[in-house]
Amino acid sequence: MLQKNVLEYLEASASRVPDKVAFSDEAEAFTFAQLQSAAKSMGTALAQRSARKNAPVVVLVNHRAANLAACFGALYAGNFYVPLDSQMPLPRLRSILETLSPAALVYDEKEAETAQALAEYCPLLLDREGFACPEDLSLLTARRRGVLDIDPVYAIFTSGSTGTPKGIVISHRSVIDFIEWMAEACQITGEDVMGNQAPFYFDLSVKDIYLTLKCGATTHIIPKKDFLFPTLLIDFLEEKKVTALIWATSAFHLVANSGVLEKKAPSCLRTAILGGEALQAKQLNRWRAALPQVQYINLYGPTEVTVDCTWYPIQRNFADHERIPIGTACANKEVFLLDETLQPVPPGQPGEICVRGMGLAKGYFGQWDKTRAAFIQDPRNPNYPDLIYRTGDLAVMDEDGLLTFLTRRDGQIKHMGYRIELGEIETTLNSFPAIQEVACFFDPERDRIHCVYTGTQDSKAIAKQARASLPRYMVPNLYHQVETMPHNPNGKIDRPRLREEYLGHETH
Repeated sequence: MLQKNVLEYLEASASRVPDKVAFSDEAEAFTFAQLQSAAKSMGTALAQRSARKNAPVVVLVNHRAANLAACFGALYAGNFYVPLDSQMPLPRLRSILETLSPAALVYDEKEAETAQALAEYCPLLLDREGFACPEDLSLLTARRRGVLDIDPVYAIFTSGSTGTPKGIVISHRSVIDFIEWMAEACQITGEDVMGNQAPFYFDLSVKDIYLTLKCGATTHIIPKKDFLFPTLLIDFLEEKKVTALIWATSAFHLVANSGVLEKKAPSCLRTAILGGEALQAKQLNRWRAALPQVQYINLYGPTEVTVDCTWYPIQRNFADHERIPIGTACANKEVFLLDETLQPVPPGQPGEICVRGMGLAKGYFGQWDKTRAAFIQDPRNPNYPDLIYRTGDLAVMDEDGLLTFLTRRDGQIKHMGYRIELGEIETTLNSFPAIQEVACFFDPERDRIHCVYTGTQDSKAIAKQARASLPRYMVPNLYHQVETMPHNPNGKIDRPRLREEYLGHETH
């Protein structure tokens, strides 16, 4: 029978392993049966408060297991959930709620002040009141009947610090299509124990959430403070007997840079799945030296294609200065490269990564112009509607069809008469033993490349190494050594903030 709704994953696991822990945090754990019961109660409370179906329900999330029960409650009510960071600035939250006009906003007691400040936009529901609501099976059945697999399951808002946030709407069918592939390809089973790092407002967490539900696995939410003290993090992974990590690449790099892996390593780990930013060989090699038996998998994909669209299981050794491929397309997705005139590029030539397939988002909530600009007719097909998504990322494909990420489209610059990819400079600089994190950006007005880095050597020493390792036209002109690299809420290097801070500000 065709699966139509992601809730079928929860229901199958609740039937098969009702008393097994599904999700746990520092204070609370939900078995599959408890999760289903809480979600149905929440769904009833939401459905009783609003007759709207396929409407957004905002959940203020703070990395608690109960956040997920609230999200699934929105689905039981025949709606879709929008997880928003409870620590987000109020003006940004207001802007998003104004865009959404949600059916409700679910919050917990810790976020009561924030929720009350948003009460003008929609009805509020305290999560424990929703979880205490008696289940109305007939109401839930009627709501469920109206939901199709092409209807939304969630909307994730982009994390950029400037401009209007974009709400990316993803359907049940897209999530099911991706999770069915990933469970098989990455060999995730009910025996796995996962350590969740990604916040629930970041689409990376979709993998933890739905692989847990599909496979009947267990996910422990890692306390945020443990990433400040990597020894505690390794102790947590060891105590919980974590077998699989599905992490942002930045978190993976952070642990490698901390030096903790040379002292202790999680003994039960068998799979590490990375995504969100370019995976660097130097940090990967530190993990592989400590845990050679682990299968490392590099994934790539923007939120608009349902989490990921390419994958690369790492089977060979890479030198610290080498780029690690993003691999080949995930099942039921086509990934190809187009030039600036939307023509296919031959192997070995850089082009924009474009994607087609079931994973494409439905678009940006309430933003038709932006949707039409990013989701376009496949220029290779003049015969019937056939959408593709333009990622804005550049890659190169080799003769075997293997893709390697180069840079963002705005990361390809013209400097000293040469076309340069900033990502190539970053890969080289990152291979230097003294550098931990690095980001490069270009000042077109002054024709200068800036390098911001964290590390143990001063800028003169780094500049000397750069001159010895890079062609003259790729050597950064200015170096900024910082104690900590700024990151956005998704864990990616906050490049807009760096540009704002350093353009026109000289240090050497």
